[in-house]
Amino acid sequence: MRDLIQLLPDAIANQIAAGEVVQRPASVVKELMENAIDAKATYVQLIIKDAGKGIIQVIDNGTGMSETDARMCFERHATSKIRKAEDLFSIKTMGFRGEAMASIASVAQVELKTRREQDELGTLVRIEASVLKAQESIHHPIGTSITVKNLFYNIPARRNFLKSNPVEIRHILDEFQHMALAHPHIRFSFVQNEQETYQLPAEKLGKRIVDLFGKGYREQLASCEEDTSYVSIKGYVGKPEHAKKTRGEQFFFVNDRFIKNAYLNHAVMSAYERLLPEGSFPFYVLFLSIDPSHIDINVHPTKTEIKFDDERSIYAIVQAAVRKTLSIHNLIPSLDFDTNVNFNIPHHPSGESSQSRSSHFSPNTNNSSNRNVQDAWKKLYEGLQDNIQAFEQQAPITVKPALFDQQTTSSETIIQSRANQRENTEFNSSNFQVIQILQKYLALSWSNGLILIDQKRAYQRILYDQFMDHLQRKNGASQQLLFPKLLHISPADQLILEEIKEDLLYLGFQLALEDGAKYWVKGIPAGLGEEDGQSLLEGILEQVKHEASDLSKHRNEKIAQAMANRSAIRYQQKKLTSEEMNALVEQLFASSNPNSSPNGEQISRALHAQEIIDLLN
Repeated sequence: MRDLIQLLPDAIANQIAAGEVVQRPASVVKELMENAIDAKATYVQLIIKDAGKGIIQVIDNGTGMSETDARMCFERHATSKIRKAEDLFSIKTMGFRGEAMASIASVAQVELKTRREQDELGTLVRIEASVLKAQESIHHPIGTSITVKNLFYNIPARRNFLKSNPVEIRHILDEFQHMALAHPHIRFSFVQNEQETYQLPAEKLGKRIVDLFGKGYREQLASCEEDTSYVSIKGYVGKPEHAKKTRGEQFFFVNDRFIKNAYLNHAVMSAYERLLPEGSFPFYVLFLSIDPSHIDINVHPTKTEIKFDDERSIYAIVQAAVRKTLSIHNLIPSLDFDTNVNFNIPHHPSGESSQSRSSHFSPNTNNSSNRNVQDAWKKLYEGLQDNIQAFEQQAPITVKPALFDQQTTSSETIIQSRANQRENTEFNSSNFQVIQILQKYLALSWSNGLILIDQKRAYQRILYDQFMDHLQRKNGASQQLLFPKLLHISPADQLILEEIKEDLLYLGFQLALEDGAKYWVKGIPAGLGEEDGQSLLEGILEQVKHEASDLSKHRNEKIAQAMANRSAIRYQQKKLTSEEMNALVEQLFASSNPNSSPNGEQISRALHAQEIIDLLN
């Protein structure tokens, strides 16, 4: 019987490895730039054409390679970074696996030019799909130039899975920013489609941040530094008042390597507790320096995941360092007893969350005003405590706090009742009595019981339907801003904005591009009141980025959902007039889906008369 197991050819093995290492053009950019940095380059240039699908070129002035090394670097597991297994726990270079170049060469056409300082001539190596096509001596400046053409040309199925050019460019920009932030002492430039996007001189970290993200960041940076025997932390955190609705501009580096770590991100966010409005995210760039023996970076081929031998200590130190920075720079608000509080307490719209309101005060605020509030509550419930205790002894009740997360029928029951009560198909709010509870919920009494409605989720559904209608009809009304506002967003977010700009126009936004890079908001959708255009657009960009991988939703649905979520925030805790309550109920049950919000959350719950009787008896 013939043997079944056989060794795969090198070309196929390299393509399999490329599936992990080379996921998209941005993966190639990351690997090539890391190699340039490991080669001790002081200048790195990135050139992109056709979002990296056509050409990716990285040029550096590093140490270069010999003729033998230039050929060997394309072999699998060929590396100059480690020699033995123990070296994995003392790695100080960006690369070490020896897989990147072989993987890239297996799925693209690669041309390498390189020369060392001591060599008179350089070396040219040309490889296509792991097959050596040419190797010869050439004249070349000191350093290395690697050009990757027609990525995935020999695997059409992989190439078809690549996203649109703006999406791929956005991922490339992310990788470029990671490298530029991690190495501010290195000069970088980025050219796409023969237009220079970045020209970054060697500088300090603070200046590099401003050059990458804009001059507006100069005012919000607060230096963060902490030194312990286990780990050292340095970098910058953003002031709370400059927090955005997008979470993209948050960076962690461990030994100058960009990492993704939700646990450490939680440490930073907990340090900002009670300082940020709901749904806001601070800017931070934090560098952790730690002995390589305390970490394991050999977790994933992309090397963006990392393991610490004492993660809890890292969490505590990061949290303490950020809190210390916020305190030292007086970013945590405190009360000024020399001023009249009646004039200095800021006005908050009724729709603002309690978390947002608390951000204006010190967490230690506990004065006579709090005692007055407590006394008022005592008077309100005076005489009721004995009755409550007696009632609980007779029939104890278990209260379920997640009222609107229970899977129970709600508006379906109401719609059926409406059909039974009236032969006409139109809804008449006079059939119901509506009251508001805690300025967050509506209670409707009807013939068969009680209906509870989450008013914020109800508004999300109503607004979502309106925005979807505007997008489909392309007729959204706009209200002009008296003073246009400059939109401060990163180059990566500008690419998203370019992609959805036409849809925003249909909603009622009016945007003007000046100097090829600055967007001005001149109009916003009518009916949004004083909604801040910058904040609203940030929320939309975040939603589109967050759900970019959700193929079940059309882009219009994502944009309408983002608009509805952002616009409905002001109704999260707002006192409504009787006319507003009736209008809300009528519009909700005339919507496309009165049962659930665009986010899939339950809007209402029906309590039948018998349920109420059983609850009280």
